[in-house]
Amino acid sequence: MAPPARALEGLVERAALGDRAAFRSLYQATSAKLYGVALRILRRADWAEEVLQECYVSVWRHAPDYRAERAAPMTWMTSIVRNRCLDWLRRPNPEPLEDGVLESLESGNPGPLALLEQGRDSAALARCLRGLEARQRQAIALAFFDGLSHAELARHLREPLGTVKTWVRRGLARLRSCLELQG
Repeated sequence: MAPPARALEGLVERAALGDRAAFRSLYQATSAKLYGVALRILRRADWAEEVLQECYVSVWRHAPDYRAERAAPMTWMTSIVRNRCLDWLRRPNPEPLEDGVLESLESGNPGPLALLEQGRDSAALARCLRGLEARQRQAIALAFFDGLSHAELARHLREPLGTVKTWVRRGLARLRSCLELQG
């Protein structure tokens, strides 16, 4: 479980000043959860590891730009990971097939066509998410990528529980409609 937002804010602030020990602590406190986010989106451990490394480089470089009043540290870093994962899936040149691909197909792992379809689905989802209102998008992202319950969302966003439930419900309805049009 990640430390409280206040502790993470302090680590980000110290990392923004070039404190490598603080950045190391930030990494240790958040990397497992962010790796999980990357793995859920990319569905490949090697890709998730590579993207996560790029994300922490981005966190290090952009730590001075972080503003606690705009988002909690975990939300900010999750957003970086999610966006980088979606960019990774949209990249124009897929990796060449490596040795062992045929064996992985026989083992029941998703094949190249399934992975391509997942990439298309992810791109459609990203387009539809961009079409949501910011509060709906944030609530849905926190619920699905961070696993927050409605009650946790309400506390995190400092909004009434009914309001947060409405944002999620309406946002999901809009996503469903948009994805049906995409498909």
